[in-house]
Amino acid sequence: MTGNGMGVEAGAQAARARALAVLRIRSRALAVAVLPAAVAVILLAGGSTDHLVGPFWHAARWAMTPLAVLVLLAAGAIALVVARARPAVSPTVPIAEESAPDLYRMVRDLADRLDVPAPSAIALTPDCDSWLEDRTHPAHGPPPTAERDEIAGMRGAHRRTAAAPVLVIGSPFLWWMRVGELRAVLAPVVAGTGPSAHPDIAAARRFVRGLDAAVAVGSTPGRCPLTRGVCASIGWVARLLLRSCREHAAQMERGVAAAASERAQAVDYGLRIVAQEQVGLAYAGWDRLLTRVALPAWRMGRWPSRLDAGVVAALTELSRRDRLAEGFASRLGERPACDLLEEPGAVDGAASLLAARLFHGGPAESGPDWAPVDWDEYPEEVVDRKWRTDAARLHRVLDTLGVSHTPDPGTPPPDGPTLSRILDHLSTPDLPRNDPAAADGEDHPQGPPALDAEGGTGGEGGNCQAEGEAEAERPEPENERTATLAAGLTAELAREGATAATPAERTAPDAAFWDEATLPLFPLQPPRTARELLADHVTAMVCCAAMDTAGATPGLDWLDGPSLLIKGERATDLTPRVLSLVEDGDPAPLRAWLLESGIRPEKPVRLV
Repeated sequence: MTGNGMGVEAGAQAARARALAVLRIRSRALAVAVLPAAVAVILLAGGSTDHLVGPFWHAARWAMTPLAVLVLLAAGAIALVVARARPAVSPTVPIAEESAPDLYRMVRDLADRLDVPAPSAIALTPDCDSWLEDRTHPAHGPPPTAERDEIAGMRGAHRRTAAAPVLVIGSPFLWWMRVGELRAVLAPVVAGTGPSAHPDIAAARRFVRGLDAAVAVGSTPGRCPLTRGVCASIGWVARLLLRSCREHAAQMERGVAAAASERAQAVDYGLRIVAQEQVGLAYAGWDRLLTRVALPAWRMGRWPSRLDAGVVAALTELSRRDRLAEGFASRLGERPACDLLEEPGAVDGAASLLAARLFHGGPAESGPDWAPVDWDEYPEEVVDRKWRTDAARLHRVLDTLGVSHTPDPGTPPPDGPTLSRILDHLSTPDLPRNDPAAADGEDHPQGPPALDAEGGTGGEGGNCQAEGEAEAERPEPENERTATLAAGLTAELAREGATAATPAERTAPDAAFWDEATLPLFPLQPPRTARELLADHVTAMVCCAAMDTAGATPGLDWLDGPSLLIKGERATDLTPRVLSLVEDGDPAPLRAWLLESGIRPEKPVRLV
């Protein structure tokens, strides 16, 4: 036997051994459940044959018989919940075979080469990952069988008994990777259908997933006290069994993964190394696109309808800027994996809407307050509207605080809101401009790396959490006017959020796997600090003044999101000047930048 074959067999044997351990725990639980009934049967049989007679045995029979009945009823209820409770299913976009025949053909050819059953279906997830998912639980309904039976008939009767799992593919992979790269990346995943077809492994997985679903049933609130108590008891038993088999289940999955990885070694091994590099690149571009580009649109009720196509644009721009590898243009000339779909645009739209639901909590369908937006409409429909909305909120808070439109009470107010009002209010004339002692208690203007000219606060490449923690440790502005205005903005946003519909109210209950009370399932960013909010709103007001008085235009940067274009060039040096005003009360850097750019802060601007 070859080394590869020995590795596959060793991994499969380890997985089967752990699966048997899980099944033994199930058998022990069943034995404990029927033990009182067995004792009761013995006592009753002994009394009927005059062997176990006397007051003690008579009392034992009266005590054990009701106990056995109660234990059997409880065990039956728990078994019914475990068998019928619906395990969690990943939200995905299903791909029918008629809509992607080439993709199905590629996956089948890959399964034939690996000598494993082909997946029963294919679905897409708006994330940079791929996996197999068992959806054969009775609560989910039967999986597609016609195609599976046809394939199983060609490979032997032993494969007809187990339903193959569903192959879930990350949608960014389809758009960014070439066909050969996608095939290489999917090889270890598809190879996992081999161990999944083993009856013991399949039974162990169903048992563990049923226990997990039963725990969820026991934790569901909103029932009457009696029902809640029964469900809590069932959940306690399910958690006990789940803890008992957790280690065995984890080792079983490790064995399955090891066997699948060894089996896939012979398929496109060299290409898989290159494809794994593209996986990391796609993840970085996807994270950047979601946090910098999609999130501002989602917050204002618009969802970009071509997120996967945006990944290609973002990574192409990243490669152009950083010159990641030679021959990049020739790679893009190869056939992209999305060509395996009949209608890639429709699939991209469905995946983009699902991403909005997962990461932001939007409703399931478009509506007046939840509409799609194309990339060519993004600057006008999202960027311009976002800036003017934020600027209007800033002036409303200033009105609430009683801030005058002009520093001189004798000067007549302008016809509309102006940037000068912001500059005058946040300026601190008596603060020494370059005094190190005065700056000790505040952050340097170049401190926050995640704040761009567009006012976004998204982190780069998956570091959003770390950057949010760093911002939380950063001291808030000590300027009294800045602190008051920042607190007013935070309160205003809280009031707006309280009046808006909750995600559970906005989401249609059409998909049972949605836990609508907890959407969004994967929030992209932690809440913004008061300092970030104020800097965002001041930046938005500067951008509005630039558009209305200097002919600037809103733009879209694929890597950084909303951007301000002055004479066709992106304004990249605005952030430190805004922070100098917000944190230090020093308007000089920003005024110099406004003068250089031809922006007139005293002129009224148009707001939403």
